[in-house]
Amino acid sequence: MTISPVDFASLLCSRLCHDLLSPVGALNNGLELMADETDPAMRERCMELLAESARTSANKLKFFRLAFGAAGGFGDLLDPREARIAIEGLLSDARRTQLGWMVEAEALPKAAVKVLLNLAMIANEALVRGGQLDIGAEAAGGRIEIVVRIEGQRIILDPELRAMLTGGLAASALVSRTAAAYMIHELVAGSGGSDGSVMISEPAPNVMIFGAVMVAG
Repeated sequence: MTISPVDFASLLCSRLCHDLLSPVGALNNGLELMADETDPAMRERCMELLAESARTSANKLKFFRLAFGAAGGFGDLLDPREARIAIEGLLSDARRTQLGWMVEAEALPKAAVKVLLNLAMIANEALVRGGQLDIGAEAAGGRIEIVVRIEGQRIILDPELRAMLTGGLAASALVSRTAAAYMIHELVAGSGGSDGSVMISEPAPNVMIFGAVMVAG
């Protein structure tokens, strides 16, 4: 399953632009309203909406910088606390999901942090009505194990995302919507991870677990 680096970068950019379109569009609309509004109460409400949209845009950019980009330079390790802050910012925009954090390592390989972030994003999007998002990671015995567990009233995981995560789709089927799943699969497989790359299970109603095993390089 291969795709050119340029094509893959283009798909990631498309995904980023898609997610930023709504909050940035809201900023633009708010500024247009401010230009014509004279009522003090309405102008104050416009300012609140502008602040909220700006905060959402900043949170998304911080998350994508870590999840897709080269944040922290090209060193081998990252502080997982940066990932936690990025995820908390992403969740704060909707305020529908609670985060449980079970990562005690002081540093993790950058590839592992990217897998963790992108799994968290996909899992959060599967929580259609919000719920609980628990994230754990452990480095031991030359392996890094990452687990993301979600629980909520309604969980929907796109079949194409599931197939891409577990290696069931060819690169020719890759679109911006599945780019993050492709990145996860490639990072795990590239590390020498177990066959199947990412495991997805549903051990109970309204519960889904994503797991990935990577070789600590």
